[in-house]
Amino acid sequence: MFYPQPARHTRFRQTRVLIVGCGDVGLRAAKQLLPRCRVLALTSQAGKVQALREAGIVPLVGNLDQPAGLGRLAGLATHVLHLAPPPGTGATDPRTSRLLAALSGRGGVRSLVYGSTTGVYGDAQGAMFDETRAVAPATDRGRRRVHAEALVRWWGRREVMASGTRASVLRIPGIYALDREGGDPRDRVRRGSPLLRHEDDVYTNHIHADDLARACLAAMWRGKPGRVVHACDDTDMRMGEYFDWVADHFGLPRSPRVSRVEAAASLSPMQLSFMSESRRLTNRRLKDELKLRLRYPSIQIGLT
Repeated sequence: MFYPQPARHTRFRQTRVLIVGCGDVGLRAAKQLLPRCRVLALTSQAGKVQALREAGIVPLVGNLDQPAGLGRLAGLATHVLHLAPPPGTGATDPRTSRLLAALSGRGGVRSLVYGSTTGVYGDAQGAMFDETRAVAPATDRGRRRVHAEALVRWWGRREVMASGTRASVLRIPGIYALDREGGDPRDRVRRGSPLLRHEDDVYTNHIHADDLARACLAAMWRGKPGRVVHACDDTDMRMGEYFDWVADHFGLPRSPRVSRVEAAASLSPMQLSFMSESRRLTNRRLKDELKLRLRYPSIQIGLT
């Protein structure tokens, strides 16, 4: 008996999503997309190819530091999630520049979401604010992100006029989860790393890794062109209060408290930089515009 063949194979009818920088958060996002979407991931590590395949993801070996091999990304996907970090030095992000140039080759991108950092604000001295606050990065790490954001928004303005592409930016704070490598707060408490005394302490912001993955996808489907959104939860705590709660909740010794002068003598410049910026972010756009209902609105819920 004759059965008519479909006009096009199912995989070509699926929405195609390209994840650039498919680490922990990218994998969490991919799990939520599969099997409804065809997910591709750009990786510079050949050793990750098999793991990506086992996760149901189509691996693409390529390096954002080697633009010659990026041309094949053009036209591959209709939606792009850009989570790749900038280089470790300098005040600009040539990786994002190369990626956007490659994606421009054939067009067809309907939405692009860039995962930036709340470090673009620098030190706000504990002020609470929304996304309209001007950026003021105090480190090259923050300046690289500001440059990448500017590239994405400029590219988005051009592409929205040409083909209706929506490019948006998520500003991401500290990412945590008990099953996230490098993101389990118990590890810091177990190391006994010192915290600032209360009078020197800073406000920090957080997001559970699963909620961040959901925020990335919400921005992909509902993000406004050129829009910046804080991808953070509702927690309003100082850093020391956060790690004291973790210690008490999991039955661990509290970390010692030191003055800022003592911290400068015992901590690395990277650690000290995180303890030198204090800010409290609002997340109204995340909830109202992206329609995201946080599963873990506070670190107490996320770690319980």
